[in-house]
Amino acid sequence: QVPFVESGGGLVQAGGSLRLSCVNSGFTSEVFAIAWYRRQAPGKESERVATITPSGDTDYSDSVKGRFTISRGDARNSAYLQMNSLKPEDTAVYYCNAPVGGGIVRAPWGPGTQVTVSS
Repeated sequence: QVPFVESGGGLVQAGGSLRLSCVNSGFTSEVFAIAWYRRQAPGKESERVATITPSGDTDYSDSVKGRFTISRGDARNSAYLQMNSLKPEDTAVYYCNAPVGGGIVRAPWGPGTQVTVSS
């Protein structure tokens, strides 16, 4: 098993936008649901912010609904997270993974990508 590789994070002012990308080169035979998670501080519980199914159905946490958009990439088991109208409270390390259910994911966690939103 290989982790997802996330990219696209950075420092942005409040109200700005970022687009995150992730891909897993190890999942080549099946297409799985993919979700973006974030951890806002070390030791704090991670939050699942967006999910996309193999058929393209999406779901968002209330904290990002209307501002973030998840989409699938061209590569199998890849995804994007378009983040608009960013707020300082969106500051976090963002991770990508393939949820199975019950909090279980298919891949080991990667390093994530840091998003910092300044006020």
